[in-house]
Parts: sequence; structure tokens; C-alpha cells
Amino acid sequence: MDLSTFIEKEIEAIVSEWAEQASRLAGSSNKLTQTELRNTGIDMLSSFAADMRAVQGDAGQVAKSRGQLADEPSAVKDVAQEHADYRLSQGFSLDDIIAEYRALRATVLRLWQTTNPSGPEAFQQMIRFNEAVDEALTGSAREHQKRTEKVRNLLSGILAHDLRSPLSAITNSVELLRHIPTLPPMGMTATENAQRSALRMKRMINDLLDFTRTRLGEALPIAISPQDLAPLCRQALDEVRASFPDTQVDFRVNGDVGGEWDGARISQMVVNLLVNAIQHGKGDVHFSASGQGDTVCIAVSNAGDPIPDHAKRALFDPLMRTYTPPERRGSAAGLGLGLYVCDCIAKLHHGKIEVESSAHVTTFTVELPRISRS
Repeated sequence: MDLSTFIEKEIEAIVSEWAEQASRLAGSSNKLTQTELRNTGIDMLSSFAADMRAVQGDAGQVAKSRGQLADEPSAVKDVAQEHADYRLSQGFSLDDIIAEYRALRATVLRLWQTTNPSGPEAFQQMIRFNEAVDEALTGSAREHQKRTEKVRNLLSGILAHDLRSPLSAITNSVELLRHIPTLPPMGMTATENAQRSALRMKRMINDLLDFTRTRLGEALPIAISPQDLAPLCRQALDEVRASFPDTQVDFRVNGDVGGEWDGARISQMVVNLLVNAIQHGKGDVHFSASGQGDTVCIAVSNAGDPIPDHAKRALFDPLMRTYTPPERRGSAAGLGLGLYVCDCIAKLHHGKIEVESSAHVTTFTVELPRISRS
């Protein structure tokens, strides 16, 4: 009896034994019931049998083994997606899902072995069965990961959004305290520390919100209007100096630096670049804005250890963090999203950000067209 026929004929026995074995493999944290397993077990086995009977040449088998048909529609993928959705709604982990597939594969092959299959044809049927199981497992794992990541991103976005209100209350209260004429020196020091911490929280929340938006497939909100980079950069510099009062930052403006951008976004990008230079560099930071022709450039330089060529592009990946000595972390240490957000903002304005690093200096340069409207 060929394997696909065996599966269809013995599907009730297979599902029954599989349910018992998978329950043990899943562990006590997510105990599987017979009904929960049966909901998808029969559908999965039926799709496997149908896939095994489909005509597949040598080229098709090679393409499937290399994952070249991963995006092609199939009944196996549909069942795998439904299985992942159902298990995720039950609170199952990826390990639980893998345990189910491992148990299903073992159960089918062990029971089929009792029929004494032999010869090249039986070997080929076993290959086709394993292909179907692997395809379903990959699909379930991918769907589970996608859904889990979406839920995490939504929670991160909700958390960051809800933190804005209490943070605003804190910053407003601190600002009122700073203007009390009779505030003692110790109280003034405490309010300055609170203000620096609030600025740090504000930057982290803004970066987290932007990261969440991009991960959920949303475009970052942008409002283009005529801007002058000089006051924008000075405002950003004042914010950074409030968090790093002991750091010397040299700022220069060269040429016409006017254009049409989102002022708040440009300021956010400049703050992130300056904080990055202070945290990961050594000594003074040099910062400039210059304009020539249809392009305006922002450059931030600092001394420090050189960045290897292979690591430069990874600097703009989300959640990419490098080691920072405790004495340089300051009150503005972030989530590792700063440079990622800078890259997003530059692209949002149809510009680009690049990094050059030598033994003596590291420079991040942002090039922006003067008019960045689509």
C-alpha cells in the first residue's frame, strides 16, 4: 500500500495516536486536548496525501528542496496557516507547534512501517511525505512568527503612545519647579536631573513609536514646510546639551541651508546623530550644516575607535547596539533605534545617510534635497 493511500485509509488511527503523543511533547504549560489536536490533524493529513499524489518531476523536487517554491500557493500552506492561527490563539509557543509536527511525522512513518513497505517507490513516497511535512512546518512557523511579531509591535506602540501623557505631566511639573525663585540649590539640581531623564524618555518613546510604525508597514507621518536648518540644528543641539552638559559640541553653518522639510523630523534626526556621537565617540563633537546647489548636508564627526567596513551597514539596522562605556552612556542612552530612525527620516525626505570611519575620526553625513516633496 502506497503511503498516501495508507494515510487516507488509516487517518482516524493516525490522528488518535498522534494526539496522545503530541500532548506529551507539548508539555504541561500548554496541554493539548484530543479535540484541539483533531481540529487540524485530519485536514493536515488529507493535504499531505493530496500533495504526495500530485505530479512532480525531478526539477520540481529540486526546486522545492531549495525553497524556490516557498511563495507558490498550495493546500498544504493553507492548512499550515490555519493551524498556526489556531494554535497561536490558544497561546501555544513555536516549540509546541514543532513538537506537534515531529509527533505527526513519527506516528505516520511508524504505523506505515508495519505494512512492510519496500523498494525505490516506497523510498520516494517517504521523500514526498517529508517534503509535505516540512512545507507545512515552515509555513506554520512563518505564520506564527509573523503574528507574534505583529502583536509585540502593537503592544510596543500602545505602550509608547500611552507613556506620552504621564511624561508630559512630568516635564511640565519640572519646568514649573525650575522657575521657583526660592528653590534651593539641591532642589535645582534635582529638577535638572529630572529634566534630563524626561528628555531621554521622550527620545526613547519617539524612536519606539517610529520603529513600531515601520514594522507594522505604516509610513512615518511627515509635514513638509519651508525650513531653515540653522535654527533647527541649534534647537536640537540645546536639547542634547541639556542631557550632556559636560560634552563640547562645535557647530558651524556654511552657505544657504534653507529648504522644504519636516522640521520636527529633521530635529529628531540631528538629536539622534549627536547623541550617537557623544555616546560612542571620544572628546569633542564637530557638527555642521552646509548648503550647495540643490543639496543640503548635515555632518556629525567624533573621534573614537574606527568602525569596520563590514559593520557600517548594520549600524542602521533596528535594535543594533554596540557597547558603550558606562561613563559615556549619560542620561540619553537609548534602545538602539537612533540610527535606524535617522535612516528612515533621511529616506522619507528622499535623502540618504552614510558613515565614513578611519583611525582618527568617524563622520555621519546626511544629504537632503532642498525640496523633498514627492
